[in-house]
Amino acid sequence: MLSTNHELTAAQLRRTVDPQALGIQTTADLTPLAGLIGQPRAAAALRFGLGLDGLGFHIYVAGPPGLGKMTAVQTFLQDTAARKESPPDWCYVNNFDDPYQPKALQLPAGQGRQLQADLKQLIEHIRREIPKAFDSEEYGAKRDEITKTLNRQRAEIFERLGERATQNGFVLQMTPMGIAIVPVLGGRPLSEAEFQALPASAREDLQRRRETLEDEIKAAMKQVRDLERATQEQLQALDRQVALHVIGGLIEDLTEKYRTAPEVGNHLKAVQQDLLANLELFKPGAFVPPAPVPAGLPLPLPWGQDLPFRKYQVNVLVDNSHQAGAPVVIELNPSYHNLFGRIEKETQFGTLYTDFTLIKAGALHRANGGYLVLPAEDVLRHLFSWESLKLALRSRDIQIEDLGERLGFVAAKSLRPEPIPLDIKVVLVGQPLLYYLLHGYDEAFPELFKVKADFDTRMAWNEQNLRSFLAFLCTFCQQERLAHLDSGGAAKVVEHALRLAEDQDKLSTHFRVLGDLIREAHYWARQEGASLIGAAHVRRALDERVYRANLIQERVQEMIARGTLLVDTAGEALGQINGLSVISLGEYLFGKPSRITASVAPGREGIIDIEREVRLGGPLHSKGVLILSGYLAQRYAQDKPLTLAARLVFEQSYEGVEGDSASSAELYALLSALSGVPIKQGIAVTGSVNQHGEVQAIGGVNQKIEGFFDVCTVKRLTGEQGVIIPHSNLPHLMLREDVVEAVSAGRFHLWAVTTIDEGLEILTGVPAGARAADGQFPEGSVNAQVERRLQEFAQCLKEFATTSATEPHGATAGSDQRAHH
Repeated sequence: MLSTNHELTAAQLRRTVDPQALGIQTTADLTPLAGLIGQPRAAAALRFGLGLDGLGFHIYVAGPPGLGKMTAVQTFLQDTAARKESPPDWCYVNNFDDPYQPKALQLPAGQGRQLQADLKQLIEHIRREIPKAFDSEEYGAKRDEITKTLNRQRAEIFERLGERATQNGFVLQMTPMGIAIVPVLGGRPLSEAEFQALPASAREDLQRRRETLEDEIKAAMKQVRDLERATQEQLQALDRQVALHVIGGLIEDLTEKYRTAPEVGNHLKAVQQDLLANLELFKPGAFVPPAPVPAGLPLPLPWGQDLPFRKYQVNVLVDNSHQAGAPVVIELNPSYHNLFGRIEKETQFGTLYTDFTLIKAGALHRANGGYLVLPAEDVLRHLFSWESLKLALRSRDIQIEDLGERLGFVAAKSLRPEPIPLDIKVVLVGQPLLYYLLHGYDEAFPELFKVKADFDTRMAWNEQNLRSFLAFLCTFCQQERLAHLDSGGAAKVVEHALRLAEDQDKLSTHFRVLGDLIREAHYWARQEGASLIGAAHVRRALDERVYRANLIQERVQEMIARGTLLVDTAGEALGQINGLSVISLGEYLFGKPSRITASVAPGREGIIDIEREVRLGGPLHSKGVLILSGYLAQRYAQDKPLTLAARLVFEQSYEGVEGDSASSAELYALLSALSGVPIKQGIAVTGSVNQHGEVQAIGGVNQKIEGFFDVCTVKRLTGEQGVIIPHSNLPHLMLREDVVEAVSAGRFHLWAVTTIDEGLEILTGVPAGARAADGQFPEGSVNAQVERRLQEFAQCLKEFATTSATEPHGATAGSDQRAHH
């Protein structure tokens, strides 16, 4: 008859939630959730990190996937950001001194677009009005007056030169090569032949006078050039005067408009100087737009017609005109360009072109003055992102760089935009392991991310957290536009949260998984035409989820039912027991029973773990087996050596074995083999054990119990079957309803034990036995039989050693020699 001393009742196997106790008809009756739920530690860390502006107090949010960290952080940051001022706009403008180094302008929020529009309007006005000014009669009259004065002065100079030439017997002729001095005789210019025919004295006299005249011509031509230069300066001054009449007032108005931004005033002065230095662009006919492109040919770039005037534009990099409070930017693809921006290039006719108008903002620019949330693993995965981010946080500025130039892919000279000051709080979201790796291997990480916000996977079961959890259900249904849950459906979701937490006193915070459950339940509710999600819909969603994922589990159970995998669920066996393990298939877990056997013999090898010998056992499993030797020595070998050769193995195990949760089952099998007392095969065991025989808690207790229950169901429930678990796992029980019903009906059993002896009595039906005052175990107890067997092994080895010592030396040597050969 089975022991009932440690047997559990159905009420201990699952925490049920009474729908009436929730106090709602549907989740629509609730107020949507505001703020974080069940994360007081993370909330405190976030408040601390966001409230501290010191260098390096950026935040790392740590927690496993599926907790809703990103959404929770976003909500938290938006509430904080709403109470802060909007950050300024940032613009890039042309650097007229060095176009390869564009200048950055900071303006109050919303003024970036205004400045862009104002300068665009300014240039359009100038392009329209300056040609009119240059076409005016007044301008033409002044220009004609200046040019007429030049022409008159130039004519007077040439007239005087002509008179001097005539006086010296020459005439001046204009040629393409300049002014030619031709000798005159008898009022007629001489040809070269006639000149050579003259007497030598006449030629010498003419040559001497020509040289004198040439000096006078050079002086006169210099005077003409000086006059032309002065006239050109007068014309330029006139042009500047006319243009300044058009430009000056507009520039002054803009300077006054943006007087709170000194950098803008300096830029407007530079614009004015460049406009006045390039007035030819604005004169009538100075710039002819490209001719229409014939059909079939590629169209020119849209900026082609305005290219000469592009340098006067304003590139609004960050526009915060519609930003209420500080920005919260979540960048899910943190590549270098997405973080730091890029310098784009345009191509026309095979030539790459770039300027300040092609600078594009990154997430750091958009989040400047606010908060930037990044997935930590993705930042590390992208080339240059992590190192550049650390540099930016250290230097507190944003430097846009062309990666192609850094990698040597671009030979052309690129832009070097002026760095923008960085005022930002970065929040990295990632797993705890990554935090510890970065903290241990990256020297800069602990300097920059000094605040860690830990997200817990569970929250305590109390009234406040339960109300918050129900509010989450309300919020989720509203945001996802799903049907609301009635009280029964909400109760089932709460129970599933308890099961996910593997604790009757904890609610899971894996809101992604819970959200998926609500979506699936909504689907089944819609299939039935229901307006609310009820308990039946949640239950079906869970059942359908299992059905979609448990093909392999069913195949394993089928192999057990057919006897392909040897697992007995009835009868008794010596040195044999059913251990329980958990198989993980993605997000689906199920328990699988495995036969564990033990064989014993006299020897000094101790306990040999066959799984370890063939390298199928992990270090934790091997540790559990080694603990068994400590238990046997402490319990049975205080007055004699432990002379034992034992073998332990998971039968038909072809994959790796890891963990120590089967160490108690292995010990039971070993004690059965030693004592000769058989173990009931209808009882499976899970739990680890220490050297003092205390049974310790393990993970996956619900899946292990349910896995053995399913196998027993397939092979037929007898009412004698069950599972022994550690007593410390009682709070973790959230078993399926069908298992609870079977226990309630007496068709299945569960026992919770704290020691190996308690489990022995349940498995064997024989008292384990406690050592009496005389140091002996009670006769007939399991422990007494184990101790007697170990004494027999010790005596056997002693006699064998004595016999071996009395044999002739040659015989022993011969035996050794034969064995060697």
